[in-house]
This record gives sequence, C-alpha cells and structure tokens, in this order.
Amino acid sequence: MSMLRLSTTSYVVLGLIGLRGPSTSYDLKRAIGRSVGYFWPFPHAQLYSEPRRLAEGGLLEVTAEESGRRRQTFSLTELGEQRLKEWLSEPSTDPMQIRDVAELKLFLAELSTPEDTLTLAREQVNQHAARIAIYDSIMERYSELDPVAARLVPVRLGLKIEHAAHEFWQELVEEMEHR
Repeated sequence: MSMLRLSTTSYVVLGLIGLRGPSTSYDLKRAIGRSVGYFWPFPHAQLYSEPRRLAEGGLLEVTAEESGRRRQTFSLTELGEQRLKEWLSEPSTDPMQIRDVAELKLFLAELSTPEDTLTLAREQVNQHAARIAIYDSIMERYSELDPVAARLVPVRLGLKIEHAAHEFWQELVEEMEHR
C-alpha cells in the first residue's frame, strides 16, 4: 500500500477523477471551477503538480499523447480508489472552516471608519445575493438529473450558508444606517 502522504487537495483530485473518469489537469481545473471551487478554493497550480505526484505514488495511472500537445490523462488505479474510499469512510471531526476576508475585516473594523464598514457590508449583501443566484441556478438546472442528485446536496448546504450570511450583512447594513 502506498504510504504517500495525502492532503485534502489529493482527495479532491482523486475524487474528481473518480466522478468524472480519466481527466487531464485542465479538465480538473474546469470541473473544480463548476463544482467544489464554490466551497473549497485552492491554488489551481496544484491541479498540475498533484496528479503527477499521485501517479508517482501509484494512486493514478497516467497516459500521455504521443504527439501534439502531449497532454497527460490521469485515471484512478485500484490503490487510488481504495485510498479515496478509506478517506471517505472516515468521520470528519474538523470544525467547519470559513476563510472569509470580509469577516476578518469586520473583526478589525474598529481600526477602520464606520463608512468603510458600511461599504463592506453593502458589498457583502450584493456578493451573497449573487452567490445565492448562482446556487439557485445550479439547483434549477440540475435538480431533475438523478445521476448528479448526490452532488447537489452540498449546493443545498451552500445555499443555507449564503442565505444566513446574506441576512447577517443586510441586518448589519440596516443597523449601521439607523445609527
């Protein structure tokens, strides 16, 4: 069994290839932009280095085009599928992580001006409304497709989080406008 140390990015790569089938790094980048990238952002450069590392560790198989762009296509090996299934079966006890720059700025707002904080809050209302519209569109577009039903469950969670954040920022705008 490969003793290669795996990160969350490793599992994202293994999981997307497991869902999509054989994929190039570019395929993974595009798939992430339309799926996990909404709630699990990370540097896309890793999508070019990580598949090669996983292939070297025996978790992915790589085939390269003989000519042209010589693209490399990665597919899961039995060992890669096994490691992914083991990881998926483990309970997740880590607390939810939200790396929200706006929340960090709000924490430090006493060092800023009330006008800047109000501007921040208004921008957040707009941003969360836009994200809600994106998630609603995804749900509307794919909710009737049984093969992707399980992939919509995280979108439902994302919607609830976005609605809560949107409501919070709207309330903050109202409080600040009435001071």
